Amino acid sequence: MQLGMIGLGRMGGNIVRRLMQKGHQCFVYDRDPAPGATLAGEGAAAAASLKDLVSAMKAPRAVWVMLPAGAPTEQTVEALSGLLEPGDVIIDGGNSFWQDDIRRGKALALKGLNYVDVGTSGGVWGLERGYCMMIGGDKAVIERLDPIFKALAPGRGAIAPTPNRDGRDSRAEEGYLHVGPCGAGHFVKMVHNGIEYGLMQAYAEGFDILRNADSDALPEAHRLSLDLADISEVWRRGSVITSWLLDLTASALAHEDKLESYSGFIEDSGEGRWTLMAAIEEAVPAEVLSAALYTRFRSRQTHTFAEKIISAMRKGFGGHIEPKRPAG
Repeated sequence: MQLGMIGLGRMGGNIVRRLMQKGHQCFVYDRDPAPGATLAGEGAAAAASLKDLVSAMKAPRAVWVMLPAGAPTEQTVEALSGLLEPGDVIIDGGNSFWQDDIRRGKALALKGLNYVDVGTSGGVWGLERGYCMMIGGDKAVIERLDPIFKALAPGRGAIAPTPNRDGRDSRAEEGYLHVGPCGAGHFVKMVHNGIEYGLMQAYAEGFDILRNADSDALPEAHRLSLDLADISEVWRRGSVITSWLLDLTASALAHEDKLESYSGFIEDSGEGRWTLMAAIEEAVPAEVLSAALYTRFRSRQTHTFAEKIISAMRKGFGGHIEPKRPAG
């Protein structure tokens, strides 16, 4: 199939590469021409403008927007809506707020355009590992785009089948799923990221307790000097808390056991806040997720080893670099 990709950053460029590896034809555009030129050297067709990208593609077109949530995505979707033809599809694969998807889907439908929101998980490792995708939109449109999603997904790999799944949607076992109408994809991804905050916080606090087991505040007979890199490694092998986040933690600690290069200043990208907004609207208690978010706020004032662990995990899965902060 053909796919247009707008936004060639950490994930957009690798989505294009994975699609081309599976035989799909990609048209690319970024306001910075450098990544487009690089991908053109790898087989993509680079466009100098949104108009050129749309003109180069055959109808019905599918154009994937992989930009930061908010104004960049909003402006790009609006511009595309004036260039595309009825029957074409706009896919938002970023981390947009799910209620914005509902609004956009309704507005685009009035022009005969289709809108699909794809919650995309995989970070900087997606090219190698594939992308887990939670997809919202019209069933017929998503079925037409299935070859794209199937190519991007991780596939079944070595994960054992879950018992008693007979008759259920087999796409979930491939790592992608149509979860509902417009907005549902990003809603599910929003909650996914909220859970991620809680998981990261649990690991971080646990490793902070281990690190401080030799604190001077403890009786000398109760002090323990523990090797966190080795402990994280043994936990990876057969323990009940095994996960990719633990893999990334073990890798970071093996490289730098005290994580001196991290300050522990942790940004939040929005999904954690939106998850708590949904919990409040639904009157659902979410104590762990809210505490994890508030800890990120606090990390921008004081930092502990726990926050360094979270910074290391964020860099590992998403390439997130701690922001530079003014002195004082």
